[in-house]
Amino acid sequence: MAAALPSPTSTCSWPSSSPAGSRSRCRKAVPTFTAGWPARARPSGPKASVLPRGALTALLLAACLGACTRGPGEDLERYVSRLEGALDTAAPAAGDAGRPLPPRVGAVQLAVPGDSIDALDFLALRGCALQVTVGKRNSSLGRLAAPSQRLLLELEFLRLAPACSERLRGEGRDELAATLDRAAAGKRAQLPARIFNATLGSDEFRAFWRAPATLGAYPAETSSEPVSALAAIDALAARWLAGDYRADNQAFELLLSSVARGDGGALLAALALQREALGRADAVLARRTAEGPLCRGGLVPGEVDVLRTVVRKFFVGGVQPWSAAVDRRRQQLLPPL
Repeated sequence: MAAALPSPTSTCSWPSSSPAGSRSRCRKAVPTFTAGWPARARPSGPKASVLPRGALTALLLAACLGACTRGPGEDLERYVSRLEGALDTAAPAAGDAGRPLPPRVGAVQLAVPGDSIDALDFLALRGCALQVTVGKRNSSLGRLAAPSQRLLLELEFLRLAPACSERLRGEGRDELAATLDRAAAGKRAQLPARIFNATLGSDEFRAFWRAPATLGAYPAETSSEPVSALAAIDALAARWLAGDYRADNQAFELLLSSVARGDGGALLAALALQREALGRADAVLARRTAEGPLCRGGLVPGEVDVLRTVVRKFFVGGVQPWSAAVDRRRQQLLPPL
């Protein structure tokens, strides 16, 4: 049975004749969960974990500050609300900007037909470095390889095929060399689809486009890593399509991992949030404009000054800097795509 929690105890005492003011300076001790434990049950020794003095306070303060930090959605909603009040005009009901969901990988993968290099051809390729590559491709692991690994095997095939074809012709095996040449030509034609499947259609890029649960301070704490990775992959794809089939397998996989940690989904969520909120603000302005001008007969009503204050404080001072930062991030992320 769980022991009852100890009651708070006073940290000071005073005689019954002490003035009330002295009592107010005394405080009650905070009850602890170890106060009522038997000595043998209390945590002790080198394995006991004790927070340094002030650490708990610091943690609680950090949590409170995080909870009080306004996100972009609150700033946008505050601007719309103040605009409604300044113009005495209601905005349309807030819609759900939602979080854009990327499609499943299987729904975007491009179908790539099989090729004519079979097990018999593998045995006939003795003496060629290409034989090892064909063996890896025809293995069970090769057939089930991820799109990125399959692309790397195809690049290796295309890089080694010309030397093997030349060797086969030198040995008088022209028919097999012709078969190999046809297979290489087919793989060159399939290369754009292979590159798409390994990059834009991959699990890593789906992770890139997946929106976070909340935007937080986005885009204030973004990294240049996914931008550099996207640019590097773009350069690799251009080189491969130009006929230079060299590839560093590990480096390519690391680039994909960097992309997976990117913020494409956060960017889309921020743009959707901005579009929804500013669309409502535009509707407020349009509705008020339809009622006629604010200034009539040469008089400037007080609501004009209120409107100026709202725009300066809540749009120029809050929404506009965030929107500009989102647009800068868009210009960084999207060009390589």
